[in-house]
Amino acid sequence: MFDVAKRLMVAEVADGGQVQREEVSLDGTHFALRARWLVDHGVNVLICGAISGPLEQMVRSVGVNVIPQTCGAVEEILQAFLSGRLTEQAFLLPGCCGQRRRFRGGRRRGQFGTNRQGDT
Repeated sequence: MFDVAKRLMVAEVADGGQVQREEVSLDGTHFALRARWLVDHGVNVLICGAISGPLEQMVRSVGVNVIPQTCGAVEEILQAFLSGRLTEQAFLLPGCCGQRRRFRGGRRRGQFGTNRQGDT
């Protein structure tokens, strides 16, 4: 769950390809400050598994697009995101009744973060 994640993988992407990747610590970052942290670090898309409604609203309100209810190996998620295949059923968090709250936005440039617990 992004609300309590201790690590985040931040990847910079441009023109459909990964430019740089860094794993960062969120340990000690309070729930209420996570949306601001994303903005301060240039993240414009957050891909995560579970996220609470209030935190998702906060993250969206600061201009970060959220792709919730996502699961799988981080590398596979990154490649699916870059190729526009992240909406495939294989990346849907189990128990989500075959539906995902929709990603609102088409930017594929900038940075995005995903929970890093080995697999998301």
